[in-house]
Amino acid sequence: MKNCGLKYNTCLYYSANALARVMGKLAEEEFSKTGLAPTYAFVLMAVNSFPGIQPKELSEYLQLTPSTVTRLIDKMEIKGYLERKNCGRSTEIYPTEESLALNDQIKTSWEELHKRYSSLVGETEGKELTEKINQAIDNILK
Repeated sequence: MKNCGLKYNTCLYYSANALARVMGKLAEEEFSKTGLAPTYAFVLMAVNSFPGIQPKELSEYLQLTPSTVTRLIDKMEIKGYLERKNCGRSTEIYPTEESLALNDQIKTSWEELHKRYSSLVGETEGKELTEKINQAIDNILK
């Protein structure tokens, strides 16, 4: 049902959530090839890129709440993709060999997602929209 929300599509909240649902579906389809949900894939990419990252840093990096990051780490640790190491009073998160082995496949899915939405909205338009969304996030969080 195209444009069924015409009454609401002038609202940033409504439109942002509608876009998130559509993009979420595309991302789930692309990342399903890895056997991971998109959020888990981004967690692994981040930890693979920054071994020893602390949960608080990971939550800031991925713009997720600390409790969500803790839950994601718990699940990924159980599946054998991540491990925690206590360093004094802090905890560091490290990738396992399984996580590192999956990294190329995750990056390929991420690239395929980019190609897919770029083909739908246009390469330039996608970049501009991404920049505008990130600027709006920065402005709102100031």
